[in-house]
Amino acid sequence: MSQNNQLSIKQRFGKAIRRRRRELDLSQEELAERAELHRTYISNIERGELNPSLETMEKLVKALDITVSALFANYGIEVDE
Repeated sequence: MSQNNQLSIKQRFGKAIRRRRRELDLSQEELAERAELHRTYISNIERGELNPSLETMEKLVKALDITVSALFANYGIEVDE
């Protein structure tokens, strides 16, 4: 079983957000500003501790200049069955 199979969707989403944020060389504070969210909220999402709403997901992907589908496809959120 791969590592992704052992992580929850919240954890996989958080890791993808972190990877994309770092790729863009953004701090959590900068991402929070762009997405109009609090920095600690971003931190909790990245650690897989929160289950963000669809509205929050949309704010994040817009702030990261990527689509939800590209985030899922390119950053390892999907799990092979």
